[in-house]
Amino acid sequence: MIFLAGDVQIPFLNQIVVILGLSILVIYLFQRLKLPVILGFLATGMIFGPHAVGLARAGEEIEVLSEIGVVLLLFIIGLEFSIKSLMSIKRIVLLGGLLQVGLTIVGTAGVAILLGLEPNAAVFMGFLFALSSTAIVLKMIQEKGLMKTPQGRIALGILIFQDIIVVPMMLLTPILSGAADNVLLDLGILAVKFLLVILMVFFLARYLVPRLLHEIARTRSRELFLITIIVICFAVAYVTSLMGLSLALGAFMAGLCISESEYSHQATGLIIPFREIFTSFFFVSIGMLFDLSFLLEHFLPILGLAVGVFVLKFLVLAVSVKFLQYPLKTGFVVGLTLFQVGEFAFILATVGMTNGLLAEEMYQYFLAVSIITMAATPFTMSYAERIAGKMMRSPIGKLEVDNANENMAAYDESYIGSLKSHLIIVGYGVNGRNTALTAKQANIPYVIVDMNPDSVKEARSKGEPILYGDASNDHILDQLNVHKARVAVVAISDHDEAVTIISNMRILCKSIHIIARCATVAQSEELLHAGASEAVSEKFETSVEVFARTLNQFLVETASIDKYIETVRDATFHEVHSNFHVYKRNGIDFADISSISIQLDASCPFSEKHLCEAPLLGEHRVRVGGIIRDGKYINELDGDTMMHSGDQVILFGAETDLKNFREEWRERAGSQRSQSFA
Repeated sequence: MIFLAGDVQIPFLNQIVVILGLSILVIYLFQRLKLPVILGFLATGMIFGPHAVGLARAGEEIEVLSEIGVVLLLFIIGLEFSIKSLMSIKRIVLLGGLLQVGLTIVGTAGVAILLGLEPNAAVFMGFLFALSSTAIVLKMIQEKGLMKTPQGRIALGILIFQDIIVVPMMLLTPILSGAADNVLLDLGILAVKFLLVILMVFFLARYLVPRLLHEIARTRSRELFLITIIVICFAVAYVTSLMGLSLALGAFMAGLCISESEYSHQATGLIIPFREIFTSFFFVSIGMLFDLSFLLEHFLPILGLAVGVFVLKFLVLAVSVKFLQYPLKTGFVVGLTLFQVGEFAFILATVGMTNGLLAEEMYQYFLAVSIITMAATPFTMSYAERIAGKMMRSPIGKLEVDNANENMAAYDESYIGSLKSHLIIVGYGVNGRNTALTAKQANIPYVIVDMNPDSVKEARSKGEPILYGDASNDHILDQLNVHKARVAVVAISDHDEAVTIISNMRILCKSIHIIARCATVAQSEELLHAGASEAVSEKFETSVEVFARTLNQFLVETASIDKYIETVRDATFHEVHSNFHVYKRNGIDFADISSISIQLDASCPFSEKHLCEAPLLGEHRVRVGGIIRDGKYINELDGDTMMHSGDQVILFGAETDLKNFREEWRERAGSQRSQSFA
């Protein structure tokens, strides 16, 4: 079928309509199933491509559109990553990238030779599997807002190195097949070309592009600004392609040129819609290459190869990141992010087939493994933090924690070991720092624990009592004296990790009051079920602060604002949480404070137990003020304090809390205990 546009024939327009139309259907289904959009595009190509239903077929035109998608993706990455920030990760790019690519090639070639491949073909297979998917990984890193995190920066640095090294790989491919002439001359020419591109980018970013965009912006023409941005992108990419470098690398360089100007954010906003359209063609075209019949016929060997590639690249990446002196957990996360085979490997595989290094059957195996690892990436990235957290609780993870604390001698072990009725701060980010500062000013004893070695080193240089370690680890919690602590503040951004930490804390100590931060109201419910005493939803509390300040500008009385806040708070959490009362403001009026005393005997549920084993006290926000034992009043209490039969325990709290406690006490202790209240 041929569509006409005036007198011009557009023979592939029907394929565009078919691909985009089918993508709408499949992606809608994937969205309803809460599956990643990337998988929807891959599934569209696999199901409706030439190897299955056959409604969509790959062609040169579709390949061109998919290449444009990759170019725009790398262009936007360059826009958001300035030359200054790129220089800040030069060690990651050079050292981390070299380690990852080199070790992967060596490992893959070794296994391939053992499986019977010729050495030159085995090395070429190492080339293919050393490359990861820039398009998938960077798209997901952007969507999840991880670009400025350590794992995001490491992934970007390694991917940049891979995009650069793919060009020498293409030049070395004829050499491996024995078809090259002068190897050193070709490599020398390549190095000169790359240096010229760097100089060109520096000149454009420093002198030409900012002035050009300033003049264009003065016209206030959105159309002219957009066209100028696109021309810069494709012009730089075209120049790099003429020099024998990849279009994607040129697009990244073009983005760097614009990132140094104040117009980079506007350029990004204008380009994103075009990127989404063209990258869809890329993922669909990759799916079209997948032969489902070949997969079914060779399922077990393909699955074994895919698992092997995952294990090899995961270990290599973890070792490379650890060599860069990042925490082992960061290495695990990066390994779960970059284990797949990338899109540039498809281009390299074509060169290998042309030079006789890759037979047709091996190409299909490579293709199947690549698609499977690509399809698995969105899932592993979504659960990377949770999986890495569990791996850190393995013997290897515990060993790193112990070694780190042994090698960092700045913290005062005797001080931490002597703490009781203290505050534990988990995480030394903004919330953790502010909590520590406030505790110091209020003379509250506290200890901090964090998994970032740089943050730990910085905090110790300032004299902060801080441990390096995973707060979900029982050994670390023991080091923090959790059973003697009064309050714990869990101030980390990883929600799954926070749930695990709170659950383990609550198992070790029933009386500790745990305050946790979270992003949403829904997450706060999970934290409460895990054992948190209070969970502060940042989004909800921000909305409360916004409308409170709004009312303040309309001169509404403070008392009325507080009443409105309490109404909104109760209405919100009463619908979501069964124990919504913990969200009510803890503004205790000491005139309302009451006290009761309970007499313990052998049948009492508290008798012969430590305070940290008394869950009723924490659940009802009731505090133990003292214990009368053998006529003596004991007021120095901590989680280790034992309650014995015959003790008279004095409890303080708000009247409502004491009433709730009394009712549950009676239910647990029996009606005969009602006379024991003074």
